[in-house]
Amino acid sequence: MKLLEYEAKEIFATYGIPVPQSGGVITDVRQLPEALKKAGGGPWVLKAQVLAGGRGKAGGVKIAKTPAEAEAVAKAMVGMKMVTHQTHGKALVVGEVLVNKCSDIKREIYIAVAMDRKGERPVVIASAEGGVAIEELAQSKPEAILKVPLDAVRGIEPYQARGLAFKLGIPAKELGSFVRFATALARIFIDLDASLVEVNPLIVTPEDKLVALDGKIVTDDNALFRQKSLAERPDRESTDLELKAKKVGINYIGLDGDIGCMVNGAGLAMATMDTVALAGGMPANFLDVGGGATADQVTAAFKIILADPKVRAVLVNIFGGIMKCDVIAQGVLEAVKKVELKVPLIVRLEGTNVEQGRDLLKKSGLKLTSAVSLWDAAQKAVSAVTPSAQGGRRRSGDGGPRSAEEAKQ
Repeated sequence: MKLLEYEAKEIFATYGIPVPQSGGVITDVRQLPEALKKAGGGPWVLKAQVLAGGRGKAGGVKIAKTPAEAEAVAKAMVGMKMVTHQTHGKALVVGEVLVNKCSDIKREIYIAVAMDRKGERPVVIASAEGGVAIEELAQSKPEAILKVPLDAVRGIEPYQARGLAFKLGIPAKELGSFVRFATALARIFIDLDASLVEVNPLIVTPEDKLVALDGKIVTDDNALFRQKSLAERPDRESTDLELKAKKVGINYIGLDGDIGCMVNGAGLAMATMDTVALAGGMPANFLDVGGGATADQVTAAFKIILADPKVRAVLVNIFGGIMKCDVIAQGVLEAVKKVELKVPLIVRLEGTNVEQGRDLLKKSGLKLTSAVSLWDAAQKAVSAVTPSAQGGRRRSGDGGPRSAEEAKQ
């Protein structure tokens, strides 16, 4: 779950991290005068609140010296469609604009706490050269990147923070401030179950004060059950279908293909998507109904898949472990009866009571296609969306399995 800049700064402030004086967020130009007044005397900076970097280059960060200039900027910014190098060609609509008092900058520093998966612990990443794309700096000047491993419970130790301050050239009189800042940043990472807490830039003002000029926080969705305040925040990344799936306990991510996939188990769902691609097709989604899926969840899953207009066939791939295949088959049949199915349906079952499950599908009288293996199911799904295909659109040399038995193995 990614937080917007102003949400990150609100959290920073509660942990004692200095941030610029804020006039709050506006969603309408009529709210601007009050925001300017709250932020204090100008000049002001107006910043588009979208989940993407590179906003400045895309016209999403503007300085206004007078209220009239601020109004013109706000009119242009609220509702604008923004494309940056991180949006992959897609435009993000700016619904919120943050109004801050401008800060004088003496120098800029990059600092973040992230998860070092190789080291299996959090790590502070910092550079005296802030305000730039850290990825580019890491490639062009890797020696400029500092890394300090942290204890996953205690956070950063005072001696580590002091050592980092010396390497970053923090003014001596602000050494204590930096130690408190670094301690708070690490504490936020741990307390919020974050995967990233970033300040870029952390500025040093002409008075040698430290201020977090920008902020970014990414938290782990899997920990939201114990992060109630975060769970209550709007999920700005998910589509309407993804939000509906979350409400019924289904893991769903929309993709660009035309073969809808319904699978139980995240690993099996990934394997199903790969096999569909190997057969020459493109999955329309990742969907994991979980190991204990009920008939209601299966029905909800069908509705979510079919709500995607790109879907031209549905592939159900279920492994019966905790739930038996005959129970799952019954749930699939009940779901198909409740949902208006206008596209081909391919069902593959494997596991406990698989023969009983297949028999139920065969005798149901419903229009569906049974498959004996994942590879068989993938080929049939691809053939369903491309009738001219012969056993799937296998590309020469793609290394696909040569038989259903090989795919099963």
